[in-house]
Amino acid sequence: MNYIEELISSIKDDIIHIRRTLHQHPELSNEEYRTSSLVKEQLTAYGIEWQSGFAGTGVLGIINGDLPGGTVALRADMDALPIQEVNTHEFISQNDGKMHACGHDAHTAMLLGAGYALQQMKADIKGTILLVFQPAEENSPNGGSQAMMEDGVFHEYTPDVIYGQHVWPSLPVGQVGIRDKEMMGASDRFKVTVKGKGGHASMPHDGNDALLISNQMISSLQTIVSRNVNPLESAVVTIGRIEGGYSYNVIPNEVVLEGTVRTFKPEVKEKVKRRFHTIIEQTADAFEAEAEINYLDGYPATINTPRWALQARESAQKLLGSESTPSLDPALAGEDFSRFLLHYPGAFIWLGTQIEDGENQKPLHDSGFQLNEKALPIGSRYLVEVAMDTLNTLYFQKEGDHDVHSS
Repeated sequence: MNYIEELISSIKDDIIHIRRTLHQHPELSNEEYRTSSLVKEQLTAYGIEWQSGFAGTGVLGIINGDLPGGTVALRADMDALPIQEVNTHEFISQNDGKMHACGHDAHTAMLLGAGYALQQMKADIKGTILLVFQPAEENSPNGGSQAMMEDGVFHEYTPDVIYGQHVWPSLPVGQVGIRDKEMMGASDRFKVTVKGKGGHASMPHDGNDALLISNQMISSLQTIVSRNVNPLESAVVTIGRIEGGYSYNVIPNEVVLEGTVRTFKPEVKEKVKRRFHTIIEQTADAFEAEAEINYLDGYPATINTPRWALQARESAQKLLGSESTPSLDPALAGEDFSRFLLHYPGAFIWLGTQIEDGENQKPLHDSGFQLNEKALPIGSRYLVEVAMDTLNTLYFQKEGDHDVHSS
């Protein structure tokens, strides 16, 4: 552990510089060209083998240890959000309407820092460590993880275990959030276009008010959670955008509703989706209107593998102390890492990054989001620790199996 700390301390300034450089030059999903180039240049500078071209801008770093063993993958996402930053620090975004408001700049920097340390530790590595730099995490419902897998990111090296780490502003620096199973929710999107018949505000009987119909739909959709979903289970239906109307004295003929559905369990997701369609279609019929539904199945729920969640927790406690892994509730925010977990066992981890003035901490996806850079070297050290601990577990697990078969 002291050696890991020394290695990370030696490049602490690099990690912060990389994060700030990325923060100043954010790129949206599937546009991470400059970010991808920086990652490849840094991997080369650290002497780490890499491959590229996965999901367009994705990069895979490969560290083969000197000892035989398993394969552990560490993932960081690279894309930013279409948000105008309102912060005033010296490294604010230079790209109008784009901002790293979800911490992916920090994720990329921390994984590069971990890669440097792991490359120096090759003599002690039992197996292979993969550094997965993923594009388009914010591009729900498509995302970059499935595209990377389809492009063969794991064809040559198949992970036995995969970990993802995400900055978490509600946790103070030095704490890590890890749950045994549910971490984050399934996230679907929808767009409904309600088509009625417009007219003059003084003669409503001549029209068919799409705004009134939409209002009825919105109210009825809330009954899905309150009356169709078991109160002990989780579901949220949110209308985030309404657009319609022309003037104060005109009955609108068309209104567009956009929103999201969040759930954990697949069966709850399907129930909510089924009731959603029924309510929209039958409400439109009742008002003699039309409704076009575009429902997009998004990321599945992020469900940790209990065995590797336990490993991640033990590594965090070894590094940061027994009080570093508080009990936490899951979040219904969506995460593209979930698709990796559908194929490979592993765990998703929240890294505490709360700023010193916690009362003014802005949440993820806020135009004023900031993180505490003191957490960055901790995040890099933790990635090294959990990767090494997991390889050791896999090694001794295999040796134990060998002894059983031999006897």
